[in-house]
Amino acid sequence: MIEIYLFVNPLGEYCFKLEQQLLQFIEEEYGTLSKEKMQFRFLPLVNLQTIGDVMQREGIAQSNLEERNKLFSTTYSAALDCKAAHFQGKKKGRRFLVKLQEAVGCKGIPYSEALAESIFEEVGGDLKMFREDRQSDFVKEVFFADQKIAREMGITKHPSAVVYNYACERDFGVLVEGSQTVRRIKELCKTDESYQVFDGEHLHTNDPKLDSGNNHLYLLSN
Repeated sequence: MIEIYLFVNPLGEYCFKLEQQLLQFIEEEYGTLSKEKMQFRFLPLVNLQTIGDVMQREGIAQSNLEERNKLFSTTYSAALDCKAAHFQGKKKGRRFLVKLQEAVGCKGIPYSEALAESIFEEVGGDLKMFREDRQSDFVKEVFFADQKIAREMGITKHPSAVVYNYACERDFGVLVEGSQTVRRIKELCKTDESYQVFDGEHLHTNDPKLDSGNNHLYLLSN
């Protein structure tokens, strides 16, 4: 059993490309013919650092509060869209996320409520239900629960992944960051010895469940 948590920018081109590579790997290695179970979750990550990182990549001055607030609002709205889409099934939610990232991050189409609804209809979702879920308090609660998971795992930027490989003797998850994320995920999904090719260090978190006894995280980054 392998479990992967992937924390992403719901509007990001780089995250879109990484997800495509990861989905292809999962389909090839853990498709219908595989005996080994694979579970993975794409979680939108939105915080002050991720917004600052996007501003830096796009050449926007960190002191530009108007652009910062606009970017935060847009990304937060997109994240809620993704959670609402997810309520109608994991596959539909993933398809929606990928198509939204492709439209905004790759094709440069400005994000809007109308765009999100158009994409959701394209993936075959129930638009009326999507609208109702999108405006509910519950969708916000689920989003903030995801952010809580990210904080407890020490996630500060995207893309980041946490991999649990229960088929190995490792009794900890591994946090992967940086440009080699997909390659490292592939290695961590293999044998116990594959972990040894990396230099790992303990990841300190505020969550005692992740930092006590045998249940902890190791950090791999560039």
